[in-house]
Amino acid sequence: MTAILQGVRILEVAEHTFVPAASAVLSDLGADVIKIEHVERGDAMRGLGSTGLAGLGGEVHPLLEHSNRGKRSIGLDLASDAGRDVLYRLAATCDVFLTNKMPGVRSRLKIGVEEIRAANPDIIYARGTGQGEYGPDADKGSYDSLAFWARSGAAVGAMRPEYDIVPPAPAPGFGDSVGGMTIAGGIMGALFHRERTGEATEVDVSLLGAGLWAMGQALALSDRLGMPWKPGPADQSMNPLVANYETSDGRWIALTCLQAGVYWGSMCEVIERLDLAVDERFARHADLVANCTPAMHELSAAFAARPLAEWIERLANFTGQWAVVQDSVEVISDPQTVANGYLQECYSAEGTAFRLVAAPVQYNGSPAVPTRAPQFNEHCEEILGEIGLDMDAIIQLKIDGVVA
Repeated sequence: MTAILQGVRILEVAEHTFVPAASAVLSDLGADVIKIEHVERGDAMRGLGSTGLAGLGGEVHPLLEHSNRGKRSIGLDLASDAGRDVLYRLAATCDVFLTNKMPGVRSRLKIGVEEIRAANPDIIYARGTGQGEYGPDADKGSYDSLAFWARSGAAVGAMRPEYDIVPPAPAPGFGDSVGGMTIAGGIMGALFHRERTGEATEVDVSLLGAGLWAMGQALALSDRLGMPWKPGPADQSMNPLVANYETSDGRWIALTCLQAGVYWGSMCEVIERLDLAVDERFARHADLVANCTPAMHELSAAFAARPLAEWIERLANFTGQWAVVQDSVEVISDPQTVANGYLQECYSAEGTAFRLVAAPVQYNGSPAVPTRAPQFNEHCEEILGEIGLDMDAIIQLKIDGVVA
């Protein structure tokens, strides 16, 4: 793949997933990312032992790898003057400063726009926050399960009316990864703008803002209609070919054929019910809409009569839009996943092979190939040497606890 960000240098003061995922994408695309970690414990993600019901023990930490692939690490005490001096010297060599620290923390650590720009007037300053840079909750921390999922309306939008529970986000770091890609795009736009105009801009992305964008169509509808977006009951629809149907072996087929009248005849062939194609209740699109419930009952009975494998064969030449509802293990071996290189193999520092999802943007027809996340403080001497510190100075910083 073309390393379109080769020569771009990014200084990251961030932890967890949201903001680090942004620089992980940029690293995949060729950027040199220097990750500043807490001088004693490193990124808090390193200490995470489980997520949901899944343990994270073993030689590979998948969550850390996802959001820190390809970076270089240094443990640095930003609460000290000496540590900040190192940070400022690093900032002077970088194109982008990226952080997820809240406004109060940035002020206390003296890593705000003014301080970083004093070290490098041309640096792009990028912030990732929970609820945005302004407003009453600007200085409150958050997680994607809160700001992106719960607060944005996404959780209510995913609630099933049959069950009186709030559904959790579908994956760890779900909103973080979406938001991180948004930050990455914002930074790339800022780099392009600086290249064209010479102006270094500030970039702001929040989990709440990313969640609102993901819910954008629903929010626009709600604003016009004055009612919240909620899914209807599973057995109520205006289109029988926009629904999920269970197979005889407990699997599911998802149909999304928006032009029901166009595809109804073909679907009747697939399920071997040609009588339904000429049934006056379903003869035209308007009839299908008016008689959606009985049409759904016919399809439900048909799909429930055969296993998934048989339906995959029967639907192979169906011209409408459909998909198997897959779990996260199945999608790894999905032929489209494999053919497009959407997962790439990496190796841990110990040589253990594992796979990561590649950055979702490709250039010149090739996926970006990620490399492993750094071990804590793995590149301390290398990074400090790049800003002119000799080994005696580095050893003294270590003795003083400024660097790990």
